[in-house]
Amino acid sequence: MSAITAKKPKKTCDDVDCPFHGELALRGHTLEGIVVSDKMEKTIIVRRDYLNYVPKFKRYERRRANVAAHNPPCLEIKAGDKVRLAECRPLSKTVSFVAIEKLEDGSSGSKS
Repeated sequence: MSAITAKKPKKTCDDVDCPFHGELALRGHTLEGIVVSDKMEKTIIVRRDYLNYVPKFKRYERRRANVAAHNPPCLEIKAGDKVRLAECRPLSKTVSFVAIEKLEDGSSGSKS
């Protein structure tokens, strides 16, 4: 099993469920996606786009899923940011992932 590697944030926090400064252990899958909502306290909603193969038509279809993840205060993640998530123990009914890295800022990505 490969170890999950991520850059340690410069800012510190006192969150118990932070994988860098707390007691939370990481395991299993890592995912990437774009933060859709950061309105909850210490929780973000991440949209994950992926391709699903349909054998009947021998083609791929685009699908998306929303994943709830814990947002440690030291990462300062906002809506629109591209993030990497790692699986952890269930923190609530819907949250079983935690953000471990901010890959891109939401403001620098698109031109409108």
